[in-house]
This record gives sequence, C-alpha cells and structure tokens, in this order.
Amino acid sequence: MTLRDSVLALLAGWRAPDPAQDSLRHAVLAFVLAREDACRRECVPGHVTASALVLDDAGSRTLLTLHRRLGRWVQLGGHCDEGDADVVAAALREATEESGVDGLRIDPGLAAVHVHPVTCSLGVPTRHLDLQFVAHAPAGARIAISDESEDLRWWPVDALPDGTDHALAHLVSRAAGRRRGHTDHTGQSG
Repeated sequence: MTLRDSVLALLAGWRAPDPAQDSLRHAVLAFVLAREDACRRECVPGHVTASALVLDDAGSRTLLTLHRRLGRWVQLGGHCDEGDADVVAAALREATEESGVDGLRIDPGLAAVHVHPVTCSLGVPTRHLDLQFVAHAPAGARIAISDESEDLRWWPVDALPDGTDHALAHLVSRAAGRRRGHTDHTGQSG
C-alpha cells in the first residue's frame, strides 16, 4: 500500500464526528483521488500533511510547539516523506522528530481533518490538507525542542495558550474527552 493509498483508505472509512468534518473529509478525499501527487509537498494546489496531538500519560496535558514560521502554538506535524509507510507513520515520525519524545504511541484512527492556507518552505502559497491523529507520551517523557520550533511545552488541556486557534482547541477537547471515555457533543464515544 502506498502513502496515497493509506490516505484514501483512511478517509473513505472514517466516520466523521460532525457534518463540517464530513464535508472536509469528502473534499480532501476528492482532491486526493484527483491528484496522484497529493501527498507530495511539490503539489502546489495543496498537499496532505500529517499531525499528532500529543497527550501526556494522564491525558491532562498536551504538548504544543510554538512554530517558528507560523508564530503560533500548534500540534506537532508536517509533510509526508517518501519513506513513510502510511499517513499514520508520517504523523508519528513528525511528532517524534518535533518533540524528542521516545516511545510515543499513536491512535491509528483519524481524529480530525483541517485545511489551512500556508506558504511552505518552497516559498509558494498552498494549502495543507492536514490529517490529525492523537498520540500518547509515556510517563516521565522528556521533550527536546527541534529547529522548527521557537518553544515546546506541555499545556493543561483546559488552559491552552492565549490565541489558540478554534480548530486546535476543538481537537484538544475531543482528544481529552476521548481519553477520559466521555462522549462528545454528538453523543458518540470518542
């Protein structure tokens, strides 16, 4: 299975938690079906990226990075690489590289889809079609800041940094609720 095939299978089988996420699922699925290069950063109209919201072992804190280029706090993630076995592996690789945490465990189920405009490292305006997952750090995890970050720190899931994007706040809320076994606003278990 190719990286692109893994994206297609994941999106085709994902039961989105709400109509907005289902609409994004359909749009990204159609884009990936139409573009053989949809998982490559060279795909200028947009390309698939993979990210992971990292929770601590208790599920009470999330690890966020103050992204150097974006200038805001975000979950860990980035571009898919040729060597990634699938999109879940890409998200885990990115989270490990950007956190320095050994032993991260990633939930293979998709948590959310987010599409946002960005100017990539190639200097060209594009869109990231971000497939978002949840990862769990082991107890006592030590973090190490990467060169992509201005800062890296744990934040309580109920006290995110000022200016946190609504989509990130929603992802954190769903992930923390799922970790505690609560049901979300749709009445589904996470």
